[in-house]
Amino acid sequence: MRKTPLYEAHLRHGGRLVEFAGYALPLQYTSILEEHLAVRREAGLFDVSHMGEFWVRGKEALAFLQWATANDAGKLKVGRAQYSMLPNERGGVVDDIYLYRLGEEEYLMVVNAANIAKDLAHLQALAKGFRVELEDASERTALLALQGPKAASLLQGLTDQDLSQKRKNDVFRARVAGRPALLARTGYTGEDGFELFLAPEDAEPVFLALVEAGARPAGLGARDSLRLEAGFPLYGHELTEETNPLCTPWAWVVKLDKDFLGKEAMRARACRERLVGLILEAGIPREGYRVLSGGRPVGRVTSGGYSPLLEKGIALAYVEEGAEGPFAVEVRGRAVPAALSPLPFVPLK
Repeated sequence: MRKTPLYEAHLRHGGRLVEFAGYALPLQYTSILEEHLAVRREAGLFDVSHMGEFWVRGKEALAFLQWATANDAGKLKVGRAQYSMLPNERGGVVDDIYLYRLGEEEYLMVVNAANIAKDLAHLQALAKGFRVELEDASERTALLALQGPKAASLLQGLTDQDLSQKRKNDVFRARVAGRPALLARTGYTGEDGFELFLAPEDAEPVFLALVEAGARPAGLGARDSLRLEAGFPLYGHELTEETNPLCTPWAWVVKLDKDFLGKEAMRARACRERLVGLILEAGIPREGYRVLSGGRPVGRVTSGGYSPLLEKGIALAYVEEGAEGPFAVEVRGRAVPAALSPLPFVPLK
């Protein structure tokens, strides 16, 4: 397993390390429940250095990104970020990404850890028709995520920037605990927060300074339960190479008033299933569990788990387009009634 720059710090803080996307990362430090609630109520700190970072630069950087991504990169002003997707030629999803504009001809793209090699090869193939440079900076970049209602006040004491002037999806350069950083008011928890891009050698000093200031270290378990409550997709579960994003709650990302790879294929594909949120009466749903209607299988759970805020099992699931409730989820051979829930399951900040 590969190690992030915070490997030793995780061990010293009692992190229970597991393999994830080829990296040794903490599943939890104390308990997933405690870490989840710390993020919802105060501030939690995640090591997400396994994520991939690509720099996109050049005269035709914007034209390239307009073709390679589904969202409208042309609406990004310098210092702003947007959620987007990399479509394939069949109208599916290569990956879901975050795109940051740092200069007139300079962008940073953050991709999922398991897809770094695939995404890079995909983008390099597309870039051949554009005057653009792609740089994979994943190995030279550490990434921390400070999330929760107290994230801004906690970070303010360690940075030279006035965070009260920064909006959601702003990205800017700053110093944190005396170290240079790129900060973005973004995250994957449904809470307010910041992501901190750092040189590997600066990751541990900044991590320790944030913990000393009151941030609670949190692991992969809480990161997943938080994003599930927030109704956010996880690539390989809700989004895949075969998923038509127009048939998902994230269809808003796709801007059909511009051209991009796979646009016509995406528009031509009929939606045969839809993604729904489910809250179970009892039990905990897991990926792959069958969704039933009238005793008949009509879908499958793509992500499931326990919601600490709702104190119930919740799931994201794909069901047949015409399927009507009431629904149930088959948990260990038993059909457990499940109520439809709007997404997100909990209010986003």
